Amino acid sequence: MNPRMQRLLFYASLVLAWFALAKLKIWPPYLFPAPSEVLVTLRQGFDDHSFAISILKSMKRIGVGYVFSAGVGIALGLFTARVRWLENTLGSLVVGLQTLPSICWLPAAILWFGLSEGAILFVVVMGALMAISIGTHDAVKNLPPIYVRAARTMGVRGFRLYREVIFPAALPGIVSGLKQGWSFSWRSLMAGELLFVSPGLGHLLQMGRDLNDITLVAAVMIVIMALGWSVDRLIFSALEQRLRRQRGIAL
Repeated sequence: MNPRMQRLLFYASLVLAWFALAKLKIWPPYLFPAPSEVLVTLRQGFDDHSFAISILKSMKRIGVGYVFSAGVGIALGLFTARVRWLENTLGSLVVGLQTLPSICWLPAAILWFGLSEGAILFVVVMGALMAISIGTHDAVKNLPPIYVRAARTMGVRGFRLYREVIFPAALPGIVSGLKQGWSFSWRSLMAGELLFVSPGLGHLLQMGRDLNDITLVAAVMIVIMALGWSVDRLIFSALEQRLRRQRGIAL
């Protein structure tokens, strides 16, 4: 069966199960709404532009924070993987910081930056930076040593070694780290926006809770999942497939 048809049937069955549970009224409608009620809220949110404004604001925040995290995280991972004293010092700190859930950075971010854009961006960066750095580090460490030895035998050293050998060879693993960093930054953004009174998807979630409006909460959750899925398919999955084809391992 066509993969698209499989996905269509799967999600259609989920919607039907959702509709059936709502009709059974195991939970009251104000706690478990029917799909049609959530669809109405979705349409209203896009009609009054509140969803569009929140999506643009959230994507701008995560774009700035994630690009910074990717640049710093890749560089940090490359150097900690190749320089022993950096791996023993800074690398161990990165691993320790990675164990902290992103929500733990919120109190410090608020104290340092106040309830501002800077606080949200800080949480996004801290949510993604460590995952990208560790993913890059592991990708480089798992390279066959023969690659570096062969390059050095041919006189490739210094920055050229990173640019022409290490980075291209480790790229599939780096992309996996970038993909994981995206998911962490997305979660961190939602956590930060829940506490920040400003347009954003996280703030819409908080508004739904304050208004006891489960249809708004469900609608925003659907928008968040759709955005995450779209970014994964259009950017990360496409890049992974291209790398597989280049290396002759496409399935």
